[in-house]
Amino acid sequence: MAGLAACSIRDAACGRPPARGADQTPDQIAAAETGTTAPQHFKILFLGDSLTAGLGLLSEEAYPNLIQQKFAAEGYSNVEIANAGVSGDTTAGGLARLPDMLEADVRILVLALGGNDALRGLPVAQTRDNLAKIIETARDHNIMVLLAGMEAPTNLGEDYQEGFHAAFIKLSRDYHGNVVYMPFLLEGVAGHPELNQGDGIHPNKAGAAIIADHMYPKLRLIVDQLGGGG
Repeated sequence: MAGLAACSIRDAACGRPPARGADQTPDQIAAAETGTTAPQHFKILFLGDSLTAGLGLLSEEAYPNLIQQKFAAEGYSNVEIANAGVSGDTTAGGLARLPDMLEADVRILVLALGGNDALRGLPVAQTRDNLAKIIETARDHNIMVLLAGMEAPTNLGEDYQEGFHAAFIKLSRDYHGNVVYMPFLLEGVAGHPELNQGDGIHPNKAGAAIIADHMYPKLRLIVDQLGGGG
């Protein structure tokens, strides 16, 4: 080990660049040759249900993919979107799936679950606890969370609606150091027939674009704060 260290010091002193390691990425090699620092790779993982998966849309029309396009258009070449939306998924399903998706380069988690819990009338406390465990898992991996709130349907009664709404607010406060809160994923889209598909639940192409427009500035700010500007 001492010999290797001495060799490295000698090469640096003589002005010879270090050999290209087999494990270096093209960005790292380019940075070494130009004397610049390559931007850090940022993966944003979207954990959601059919709203995130883009049910009824082309893959490139789903709102996470539109956000990828926005980052690219503004020169964030180091930001990668991973869409892990699964139709029908609940908070329990997302919690079970999460560990297998937390790769080393995941820096931000978009947590957009809860809609199917409400549609099934699952206990609010259960939904809140599952979301809390997801946030805590992300926190343990030094991953920032963008929590996208959801609302319960009116047919479940006012008490359920209020409790469901309050659960997301409580989570945003309890984990304020690790969470950026977006109060309602479907803000400006829900209840507007022209922005939704025939089922009145899933956004159409125009609705998905509005979601992307609302979420992108929050994600860009997180990326910038974490030093990931392209």
